[in-house]
Formats: sequence, structure tokens, C-alpha cells
Amino acid sequence: MTSTPDTSTSDASFSRRPLVWLPMDHRQNRSGDADSSLPYLYLGDKYARAARDGAGAQPVVFPLADVGQIPALLALVDGVMLTGSPSNVHPSHFDEAVADPSLPLDPARDTLTFALVRECIAQGVPLLGVCRGFQEMNVALGGSLHQAVQQLPGMLDHREDETAPLVEQYGLSHSLYIASDSAMAGWAGGTQTRVNSLHGQGIARLAPGLRAIAHAPDGLVEAFEVRGAAAFAYAVQWHPEWRFWENTFYTAIFAAFGAACRSRSSEKTAYAALDPLERALRKS
Repeated sequence: MTSTPDTSTSDASFSRRPLVWLPMDHRQNRSGDADSSLPYLYLGDKYARAARDGAGAQPVVFPLADVGQIPALLALVDGVMLTGSPSNVHPSHFDEAVADPSLPLDPARDTLTFALVRECIAQGVPLLGVCRGFQEMNVALGGSLHQAVQQLPGMLDHREDETAPLVEQYGLSHSLYIASDSAMAGWAGGTQTRVNSLHGQGIARLAPGLRAIAHAPDGLVEAFEVRGAAAFAYAVQWHPEWRFWENTFYTAIFAAFGAACRSRSSEKTAYAALDPLERALRKS
């Protein structure tokens, strides 16, 4: 992977960066014993770099965080980014059986992120979903997924060629058609562009409260926004984190997310500076 541009900052600049929580994957790694495996927590480098260098934030993780800790942990951060992952959302969450047992699942991540999505929206915490994160947001809010888009009549095969070099896997794959009245059209500089495609699952039923703002040529929803959200709440099916600095559209997505996180950080700082009586009055 090509190195990102030098974005080193001074200690003073770093201290002003908003904090963005990136939930981690749960995976099993083989130990020395061929019949056993060890649990690991993972966060993809490209997501952390996009949060840091694209959104201008400091990515943070809370290993083994549970649902009960979400309110307290959200008070510490200024935004949440739900990343992509090799694992799929478990289909039991939309009342289906597993269609392909060979595909990886991550039920522990499902449990945390579904609750996290709902709490972010309730609290007005900036939220960006990417690929699996896009699917998590839809299911958490009551939507459903196709488990294998490529098996549906008339649909494209949205999966990558895993035998190809990474630069080809993440290369621009299909056209994207964007709603003209959406913020995304401004980020893209128009209503049509091209994006990469590395997924097997896709939205079947869009959750109530979500608005589809971009589609693939086969009609599959590729991006949505949360209607009436108090803060930034968008999700995309593709991978804008991949070499985002080479793509002005991808750069704009992270810049908008970062601006929302900085706004929340500023609001929290201003609130903390209030005297106790004024804080009480604002809560009443």
C-alpha cells in the first residue's frame, strides 16, 4: 500500500484533534497447535489512517467494550466510524438462516455496533459507516440484507477478485448515481461518479428512517443518510478509505465527517466551560 502524505502535526495541534471511536473485529488466529486458535481483536490500518489523515481526528479503540458501557464511552469521543470487515452481519438479525456457512461472522461485533448505532443517533454523535458498517447501520435500524447479491437475477457481482493485486481489488469498479439534493452530490462534485466494490451482502430492505442517496447501476443502494439526524449520519457500501487522498470524492467524505466531529468537540468544550447553574438550566 502506498504511504499516505506526511501529515505529522505538533503536540498542540494533536491535542485539538477530535476523538473518533473505531470498534474492532473479533477473529480467531491459529496457535502453534493446529487444532486450536486464539482470539484476536483487529482494526484495519487503512481505516485508522483515514480517520486520522482524512478526517483530521485521533482514532481510538475500546477493546472488549460492552453494550452497557456505550453511553459512558460516547461521552469521551466526538464521533464513531464503523469500518468494513471480512465478516458478515449475522442473518439472524433479519430473520434468516446462514446461507453460506463458509463465510466469516462476528456476532460480538454485531451486538456492540447495533446498540452503538442507535445510541449515536439518539445522542447526535457523528456517525460514518463503511461497507460492513453500512450494513450494520441498516440492520440495527430495522432493515435487512441480501446475503449474496451476485445470486440475484439482474444484479451485478459486487465482489472483488481476491486473486488480483490489492490495487486492482480496490480499483474503481462501477458507476454511482447520486441524489442531486444530497450533501453527497456536493462531495462528489456531481450526481455521477465511479467507486470500488468489495462486498457480497447488500441492502434488501432499507430501514425506516433512512434515505437512499446513491445507487449502483443495478439499483442496489450504495449510500444512505439518516433522516432528520441531529449530526452527520451517513453510510456507504464502498471503501472510500482506500487511498482516499488520491480521490477527491473520498477525501470530501472524510473531510465532512471530520468537520462534524470537530463541531461536536467544540460544543462539548463550550459546555464544560459553563458554570454549574447554567449547565443545570440547559438540562432543564
